[in-house]
Amino acid sequence: MNREEAIKKLKEIVKPYVKNGEGLADISEDTDFINDLNINSANLVDVVLDVEEAFDIEIDADSMEKMRDVRSALAVIEEKLSAKED
Repeated sequence: MNREEAIKKLKEIVKPYVKNGEGLADISEDTDFINDLNINSANLVDVVLDVEEAFDIEIDADSMEKMRDVRSALAVIEEKLSAKED
């Protein structure tokens, strides 16, 4: 899966939790989940759970803390997927 496909998949995952539709339309690696999409911290946990399910990975608490924006979320997803392949 390339980065563009991963962003598209992530966009679908966060869509139900987004309070700022305009921010979702303009989603990029620099998009911050809380500041740009107005996703509250409780819903961020739901996003992480949905990411785990969609990508079939497990995200530990330390990694969850890093997932504040699209770029860092993709980095965690890529890290977990590559660890799974080993």
